[in-house]
Formats: sequence, structure tokens, C-alpha cells
Amino acid sequence: MGERQTGGRIRGSGQRRRKPSARRRSLVITAWVAAGVVVLGGGGLGFVYFKLDGNLKSVDINAQLGKDRPSNVDNGSQDILVLGSDSRAGSNSKYGKDQGGARSDTAMIVHVYQGHKKASVVSIPRDTLVNRPDCTTSKGGTVSGAHHTMFNTAYESGGPACAVKTVEKMSGIRMDHYLEVDFSGFQTLIDDLGGVPVTTSKSINDDKSHLKLDAGTHTLNGEQALGLVRTRHGVGDGSDLGRIQLQQAFIKALINQVKHVGIFTSPKKLYSLADTATKTVTTDSDINSVKSLMTFANGLKGIGAGSTDMVTMPVQYDPTDLNRVIPLEAKSQQIWTALKHDKPIPASATKGSAGDQGDASKVVTSS
Repeated sequence: MGERQTGGRIRGSGQRRRKPSARRRSLVITAWVAAGVVVLGGGGLGFVYFKLDGNLKSVDINAQLGKDRPSNVDNGSQDILVLGSDSRAGSNSKYGKDQGGARSDTAMIVHVYQGHKKASVVSIPRDTLVNRPDCTTSKGGTVSGAHHTMFNTAYESGGPACAVKTVEKMSGIRMDHYLEVDFSGFQTLIDDLGGVPVTTSKSINDDKSHLKLDAGTHTLNGEQALGLVRTRHGVGDGSDLGRIQLQQAFIKALINQVKHVGIFTSPKKLYSLADTATKTVTTDSDINSVKSLMTFANGLKGIGAGSTDMVTMPVQYDPTDLNRVIPLEAKSQQIWTALKHDKPIPASATKGSAGDQGDASKVVTSS
């Protein structure tokens, strides 16, 4: 589907539809959760470092981006781009047909404040119309930029480095690290944790995500958790923005579970979690070893769900194509400015944004 610009505003073309078409996608686990499991799994297990190092996959973001990046602000904070892709290759094929290329259907900027005691997370809707810059691929080729195209095409067209570059051009913030999580790894990690307790305020029945839950308290296994974070038709207004609210609520429950699960007394459990976590994530080359990933995660493990502020990048639905959203530039700039200066995100930044409307965020809470 093509896009166009009208009157200086980004718009998409096509028929008007009330709800985006159904597509499956993965949840991205926040940076400190994925890496924090490695910390838990690494304690006292130095003899398995070599094995765990062999699990890790990495990409050299710095080499691909070169010097055309925002300046590195050295104020003690960190910014991490965390992605989940919708690839159907390999073990992910059971979630749908491989379309020949993965897209970053879940994207979050994690800002860790100085002192590493609190964080802000900004979700970027996959259907946001952006201006994608020219990108260099891992093989040295070039991918031409595109105007007013969906955000998730950056990953599909140019890989992780292109996604990072698109975020940096959009926000003006340099990403210190990159983490990516896949479908099957997420599900296995939840099962290895023994499930995640949540409370639903009403029943959920979504035949697209195959999730059926009565209202009440549940301990979700990996399959149910994956269903929950893919759900949109069973709650709220059926939009992708509502699904983001569900994902944010579940991530807070997951953070609580990781911080409270009793795994230190079982070396076998510790190793299983570390083995799963290192197979689940793809990192940037600066944290592509268990030792460096542990150092990185140690700086994040003091952050809990209660000290994490989660918002969606301010957007509005494109009036010419309700499958797409348009950034609210002035409000988005409030967020980027706050994070650049290591300040809390002001409430005014998200007021009136379509991302904060609807009641999906109230459906799921931590138990």
C-alpha cells in the first residue's frame, strides 16, 4: 500500500478501515528482563561461560552506522532499542507463513536514568508513518530511504542497524545498545520461569491469538503469554495501539516475576534460564559475550516495575487510512527532549494521543 503527503502532513493512501488487519507478532522483553535472566543464570556458573557465549548472536551496529549519528551524551543514562520481529523462519514458522522478510512489529526505546534506579519505556507503533533514512546493510550494500513509510519496514529493508538509524533520526537520541527477542525464545523463557501471574479484569476470547481467559487471576504459561501479547480483538477497541497497552502491562508483570522467582537454590534452573535467555536475544557487538552482558544487566537489575514509566509515542490515526498512525510531532519532541536531558516524561506529552486512549491497559495487571 502506498503513502502520500498532503498539506505537509504524513498520510497513507487506501481505503478507510476501522481496524488494522490481523497480524501476529512477538513480544519484546525489556532490556533488563532479558539480560537480567542472564545475570541470574551466570552467578556461580563461570565454567559454562563458553557454552553460553556460543548461544549469543550479535550485530555490529556501530560499524554499519559509522559517524552519522547523534552525539553520545555522557550523563550516566543509557538508551536501548529493544525489538521483536515477526519472522516466521525456523522454529517460528508455527506462528504463520514466512513472507520472506522479518519486520520489527514491536519496538521500544528503553531509557535508563542516571543511577540506574528507574527507567522510561517508549513504545513505537509499528504502523507509524516515518521518513526512513538511507541505510547500509551488514554486507556493505545500501538500502535507499523512503518517505512516509511504516516504521517496521526499516528492519525488513535494512536489518537491525537500519531500525536503529531510523529511531535515531526520528528522536535525535543515540542508542547505546540494541536487543532483539524472537517468538520461540520468548515462549520458552516464560515456561522456564514457571509462568507469569496476572489478573484480568474481564474475560478475553480472541480467536486470532487463540487466547481464552476468564476474568480472574492466572499464571500464564509460555503459549498463553504469547497469546496475550498478540491479542487485540479480545479487548479494547481492537487496534494495534490497544495491543501495545496489553504488552506494556504484561511486561510489568514479567519484570515482577523475574525479580521474585526463587531460582538461586537450583543450579539446574539457573543454567536452564541462562541457556534460554542467551539463545533468545540478539545483541549489539558491545554486549555480545556473557561477561559483557552480565556487566550490562548488573546495571539494570535495580529497576522494578514500580520504577518503570511506560508510554506510547504520541500519535493520531491517519484520517485517510486508519491502518496507519501519524506522529504528533510537538508532543513527541517533548518526550525526546526529556530523555535527552535525563528527565521524566511530562504527562502533557501523551495527553490526547491515540496511544493513551482506550481501556486495554486496565484489563491486565500484575497479580
